[in-house]
Amino acid sequence: MLAIILALASAISYGSSDFYAGLAARTASVIQVTLLASVSAAVVVLAALPFAADHRPSGAALAWGAAAGAGGTLGALALYLGFRYAAFSVAGPLSAVGTAGFSVLAGLLWGERPSTLDLIGIVVALPAILAVSASAAGEAEPEGGAGQEAGRPSRPVAGVDGEAGQEAGRPSRPVAGVVAGLIAGACFALLLIGLNRAGSGSGLWPVAAAEAAELAMAAAAAALTRNLRLPGGRPGRLAVIAGAAGAAGTLLYFFASHDGFLAVVAVLTSLYPASTIVLARILLGERLTRLRLTGLALAGACVALIAVGGAG
Repeated sequence: MLAIILALASAISYGSSDFYAGLAARTASVIQVTLLASVSAAVVVLAALPFAADHRPSGAALAWGAAAGAGGTLGALALYLGFRYAAFSVAGPLSAVGTAGFSVLAGLLWGERPSTLDLIGIVVALPAILAVSASAAGEAEPEGGAGQEAGRPSRPVAGVDGEAGQEAGRPSRPVAGVVAGLIAGACFALLLIGLNRAGSGSGLWPVAAAEAAELAMAAAAAALTRNLRLPGGRPGRLAVIAGAAGAAGTLLYFFASHDGFLAVVAVLTSLYPASTIVLARILLGERLTRLRLTGLALAGACVALIAVGGAG
């Protein structure tokens, strides 16, 4: 049961990170927002490190952590490319479902055997993720990406007006959007799988390695695009909040993944778009469409099934 609670808390943190990063990216460069959010996330993890770093980290644990961080950043880049060449409603949902699907497959291949109710909950979760991701993607910012924090399981941010999620005059390439979405899902799954495979024997060092890899890649992207200047004012504050929330999500997921099945914990964490939608409704007064309500209802059913299955 603890793993379920931690995974849901992780989903809320990741969804909150998306929401605030999306708001920041409305008035600031996505690269700049990503860089500042990565700095903020690294600070949070470094602050938490002394409380759970009593063991010397193994090379394998650090390697898995670094691979996880790189996977998250590469996934964000792949998702941005998908948004560039196709509608947001193509790449966004595919990346979210792919994150959960690839993680579940990895868990099953490594011998995990969730209960029957857990498996039913996982099956119910996939259309829930699709519904909440599609509704959020359909209203994402058309320029500058989706405003997600790079290095996190990136989601289209709910509540920004936009049509197809492409720049005006850019030709639509649905196949490219599908491929990019699937690649992004695989990379985000690597983030979740890597933190799980790093194990708990090295304390929080694998999370620190993941944040270091993310920060290094964000800084490299900022240097290549000459966007090293950090945003100030309200966008800067929002980026800091986004980074802190994202780091909290990663820490919560790390502990959850070592207290329960990867196949279950990854699916619950992948419900993060639901919390983005709820925040948009509460703070921005956005309308809850039928698709959103359906997705939220399915998400609730998924959590209930997994909770009962885990308790059994």
